[in-house]
Amino acid sequence: MIDIQERLTAFAMLGATWVMWLLVLLSVIGVAIIFERVYYFFASREDVRKLQEDLRLFLAKDDIAGARERLSQSESFQAKIVYSGIEVVDDGSAAVEERLAGATSIARTQMERNLGFLGTVGNNAPFVGLLGTVIGVIKAFHVLDQAAGKVTSGLMTEVGEALVATAIGLLVALPAVAFYNYFQRLIRYRLTWADALGRDLLAHLKGRERRGNH
Repeated sequence: MIDIQERLTAFAMLGATWVMWLLVLLSVIGVAIIFERVYYFFASREDVRKLQEDLRLFLAKDDIAGARERLSQSESFQAKIVYSGIEVVDDGSAAVEERLAGATSIARTQMERNLGFLGTVGNNAPFVGLLGTVIGVIKAFHVLDQAAGKVTSGLMTEVGEALVATAIGLLVALPAVAFYNYFQRLIRYRLTWADALGRDLLAHLKGRERRGNH
């Protein structure tokens, strides 16, 4: 037990500096992910209302080739998902529905890439900062003990370092959580529109199949 206590004390004597550098590293990685995801989503943006209008117009004329061409011209995930379904229209609505579900899962995975890291950093950076604070306080008490209870500049430095660790943890966590939530809302928005476009296609195909059975 004494050996464990001595090891923990020795660990605390390292100070909170390494914790702050760890938080800075996590922040740099998080910012890189944020910029990459912002560019990724910006490059795949689309006026989905216009896309829906165009798709419905082609489907109303039963112009599958035209609808396929319109979808192929778009870089949006919504168009790519529906395009994967329209490729198998000759196999029936059931095949289209399965293809849409598969393409949606793939699109979700692509859009959520690296977001797990942002979520993890956002949830845990404050605790990492708190760890730095605890380590700093332990070291401050050690400095106070060595100074025979006198308040010295070294003691104040250790206390200040301990508090800064918590502040850095919060500063790292806040943007990570904010952008993680923003990206998740954006993903839900795009998948909702993809589902709406896919349902337009399925409604047309099922109507055509019913008319063919009469």
